[in-house]
Amino acid sequence: MFCLVSYRGDVTVDHFDATPLYVQLAAILRRAIESGQIKPRQPVPSESYLMGEHGVSRGTVRHALEILRDEGLIQTFPGRGTFVNDPLPPRKG
Repeated sequence: MFCLVSYRGDVTVDHFDATPLYVQLAAILRRAIESGQIKPRQPVPSESYLMGEHGVSRGTVRHALEILRDEGLIQTFPGRGTFVNDPLPPRKG
């Protein structure tokens, strides 16, 4: 059974901050994953949704997802979507 995740983007990127938008978006999604707002094995919101929610380009979203993928937080399955890993990797620091 496939269920959609309710993702509330209470925090959005700050277009006037010097921090790159993809870094800000990765941090927002990381917090949502680590806080349990997006649980292991649940889908990450779609690229289109994240673009609209945060007012960023598809490239920015893809770059943010690439960071989370490299950190081991998410995994992408072609034709199925991007999901939070289960179990999550241990936190550093």
